[in-house]
Amino acid sequence: MCFSATDPTGGAGMQADLMTLSALGCHPLGVVTAVTVQDTTGVEEIVPMDDDLVVDQARVLLSDVPVSAFKIGVMGSVENIAAIAEIISDYPHLPVVFDPVLSSGRGDELADEEMVIALQELLLPLTTVLTPNSLEARRLAQFGDDDDEDDESDNRQDPLALDECARLLIAAGCGHVLLTGTHESTLRVSNVLYGHGGVIRRDEWDRLPGSYHGSGCTLASALAAWLAQGLDVGAAVQAAQEYTWRTLVNGFRPGMGQYLPDRFFWTRNSNMDADDGSDD
Repeated sequence: MCFSATDPTGGAGMQADLMTLSALGCHPLGVVTAVTVQDTTGVEEIVPMDDDLVVDQARVLLSDVPVSAFKIGVMGSVENIAAIAEIISDYPHLPVVFDPVLSSGRGDELADEEMVIALQELLLPLTTVLTPNSLEARRLAQFGDDDDEDDESDNRQDPLALDECARLLIAAGCGHVLLTGTHESTLRVSNVLYGHGGVIRRDEWDRLPGSYHGSGCTLASALAAWLAQGLDVGAAVQAAQEYTWRTLVNGFRPGMGQYLPDRFFWTRNSNMDADDGSDD
């Protein structure tokens, strides 16, 4: 079950979740949390759904169809965050993948400070795997850091180290943090999976040219798909990254803005291994 905002471009949000989960053999259930006005260059407007409608969408489905995992994206409001947290807390045995989308690829704000605090307090303790990029990880972790009695963050000018971000996010209640390095100035993209004992796995990928819309949604949805099918977290993270890499290598640019991942790349590419750069 996906809790997501719509994206009329098909690049991210609910549409990306539905395509990714379908491509990986799952039957996705969609709960719309907000409606957006956007194109491939950026978000013009976001209109949150009423929280009662979000609850009704989810409860009706959950009373009818068995669910194997939850995937959470943009929620649109503090009220929706609280409503979704209440819903998923009734299913503690199901994995929860939370992609904390705080802004668009262009930098459009999708979550204010009140929402970020609500995410931290209400959803992180329910999350099996959090999938932030480095910007999102630092923003989420700073709130937890501010509450530490020994904190000196008010005097710190440098950004938090990513290992420390992961530690703070896990301390806030996450089971695992898959921290992606696409926004870091490194030669290759380094994605690191953290657990309560520290680093579990580290994967590196060639940095692709161009800018992609929906790569984070694709990764989180793919991870939810593999967890729903019974893989453990480490194996699911590896499989989700490999799938996401292929969608980006085969990405396309339908408009004047960012490239979009091709979630059904194999229907246009009979040689699925031709563009695999994971061993380069």
